[in-house]
Amino acid sequence: MTAPNPTELSAGKPAGKAPRKRRLHPAWMVAAVAFLALVGAAGFRAAPGVLMVPLQQEFGWSTTVLSLAVSINLVLFGLTAPFAAALMERFGIRTVTSIALCLIGLGSALTVFVNQSWQILLTWGVLIGLGTGSMALVFAATIANTWFSKNRGLVIGILTAGSAAGQLVFLPFIAVLAQSPGWRGASLLIAAGALAVVPLVLRWLKNSPADVGVQPYGAEEEQPTTAGAAPVAESANAEGAKTPNAAVRALQVLKRASKVRTFWALVAGFAICGATTNGLIGTHFIPSAHDHGMPETTAAGLLAVVGIFDIVGTIASGWLTDRFNPKVLLAVYYQFRGVGLLVLPVLLGSTVQPSMILFVVVYGLDWVATVPPTAAICRKVFGADGSVVFGWVFAAHQLGAAAAALLAGYIRDATGHYTYAWIGAAAMCTVAAVISATIRKDAGKKEPVPVGA
Repeated sequence: MTAPNPTELSAGKPAGKAPRKRRLHPAWMVAAVAFLALVGAAGFRAAPGVLMVPLQQEFGWSTTVLSLAVSINLVLFGLTAPFAAALMERFGIRTVTSIALCLIGLGSALTVFVNQSWQILLTWGVLIGLGTGSMALVFAATIANTWFSKNRGLVIGILTAGSAAGQLVFLPFIAVLAQSPGWRGASLLIAAGALAVVPLVLRWLKNSPADVGVQPYGAEEEQPTTAGAAPVAESANAEGAKTPNAAVRALQVLKRASKVRTFWALVAGFAICGATTNGLIGTHFIPSAHDHGMPETTAAGLLAVVGIFDIVGTIASGWLTDRFNPKVLLAVYYQFRGVGLLVLPVLLGSTVQPSMILFVVVYGLDWVATVPPTAAICRKVFGADGSVVFGWVFAAHQLGAAAAALLAGYIRDATGHYTYAWIGAAAMCTVAAVISATIRKDAGKKEPVPVGA
C-alpha cells in the first residue's frame, strides 16, 4: 500500500484528487438575463421621440396630446415601481418580470390599430406604463440586493446600462422603420423585442440564491458557512416571507421612509433627474432637432450615441459608488447635466457640429449615472427596505419626467420652440446639485451591508 504524499496531507487535500475548479457563481447568469430583460423592456423608451412626428402627420394630433400619452406612461412607470419591488419579494422576480414584458409587448402591438387619441393614451400610456413600471430601475436594485453581497454598485451600474443598451439597440431601427414602412412597423419591433426575452427569463432568471442552493455572490468571503452546512440565503418568495401583501408592504415602507429627511432629498433630486432625461431629452430632443431642420434619423442617431456613452457612464458610476461618497457624486452629476442643458439651445441646428457631438458624449456619460449612488444611499439608510424605498424614489423620478414631458409639449405649442424648457431644466439641475450636496453626512459613508439587506 502506497503512503499518501506528505505534501497533500499537509495541504488538507485527499491523495490522488485534483483541486476542484471554481465555477462561475449563478448570480452572474441571473445578472446577464436581467440585463437582457432590461434591454427588451427599454424598446419603448426610444419610441416616443421618434414616432411623435409621424403620428402628428398621420392623425393631426398636437404635441400636447402625444406628450400627455407619454406623461401617463411615465406616471404609471413611476408609481408601479415600488409595488413591483414588493411584488417581486412576494411572488418572485421571475414571475413579475415575465408579466411585465408581456404587457409591454401587448401594448406595443395594439398600438398599430389606434386611430383616435384616447387609444394612444391607453396603449402608450396605461399598458406600456404598467409594464415598464414593473421593469423599472428598481428591478436592477432588487437583483443586486438579492443576488450580490459585494460589488452591488457595479452590478446596479451594469444593469442600469441595460436600459441604455435597449435605447441603443432599438433607436436606429425604430427611426428607419418610422420612415419606411412606417411607425406601425416600429411598434411591432418594440413588441417583438420585449416578448423575445420572456423565454430566457422563465428559464434562467431565478428568484433568489436559495433557489439554487448558494449564498449571494461575495457572502462566502464575508461569512463562511460551517463545513457540511447548507448555504443560507433569503428567498424572494420563500414560505414565511415578510410580505404577505405587496401593496401593504410598499405603503408601510413609504410611511417609514417619509419620516427620514434623506428620503425627501433623494425624491427631490431624482424628480429633477427624471425631468431632465426621460421627460425632456428622451421625449422632445428629436422633435426639437426637427424644428431646427435636422432629419429625424440624424437626431435619432445622436440619441443612440447618448445610449452608447450612457452604458460607459453608468458602469463607471457604479464603480465609483463602491469607492466614493455617493452624495458628492450626485451633486457633480446634476451640475454637469445643468451646464449641458443650458448650452443646448445654441447647439441645435440642421447639421451636426462638433459642439453637438461633445454635448451628446457628456450628456450620455451623465444620463443615468445618478442611479448607482441613489440606490446606494437608499440601501445604506434604509437597509432591508432599500429596494422598495428606491422604488418610491424612482416613482418621483417618473413623476418629474411626466410633468416635464407635458410642460415641454405645452411650451412648444405655445411658443413654437423648446428654448424655455431647456433653460428651465438647467436651473432645476442646479437645485438638484445643491439638494444632493446637503444630504446628511452619514448617509454617504461607506459601511458593510449585511447579507440579504
